[in-house]
Amino acid sequence: MASQLLVHFLFVFAVAIATVKCNVEVDALSALKSALVDPQGALQSWDPNLVDPCTWFHVTCNDDNKVTRLDLGDYGLQGSLVPQLGSLANLQYLEIYRNQISGSIPAELGNLANLLSLDLYENQLSGPIPDSLGNLKALVFMRLNDNKLTGTVPDSVKALTNGNLRILTSVSLHRLNKGYVDTSIKQEAGSQK
Repeated sequence: MASQLLVHFLFVFAVAIATVKCNVEVDALSALKSALVDPQGALQSWDPNLVDPCTWFHVTCNDDNKVTRLDLGDYGLQGSLVPQLGSLANLQYLEIYRNQISGSIPAELGNLANLLSLDLYENQLSGPIPDSLGNLKALVFMRLNDNKLTGTVPDSVKALTNGNLRILTSVSLHRLNKGYVDTSIKQEAGSQK
């Protein structure tokens, strides 16, 4: 009798777990919200208890209710980007410009195969541009200018040639494949060019 009860309990527990709807997009966006200070309340509609982030402000979805656009430009956001953003498989536009985002650019952003525009300009981002951003074959715009990035643009990123790709990163711009690439990102004080 006890074994039948245990089997029944395990079955009910397994069914309950299987029916819980998990949403990787909600998890990724909730992780971003947790990593940011939001002085203007731009993220106040981002409720992690909702299964569908398509009702949240500054989030755009396609007809399949998949996140395709994140518009968080010029909201005074502070904090850092999170690696979970790389799990937004349908994302086409990542617009987090003119804020006070610091830290490094997560290498996981290179997983965003559908990304058309990466706008992270006018923040406080530091460190190198991840080589993994060279995986963004659909990319048309990459704006990283006016940050505290160091090093040079990785060869894999320079090799991106889709359409009118423009990669704006810093002061000196050079023509490349119908676009612009900065080949000399500002060096941190004390390091050599």
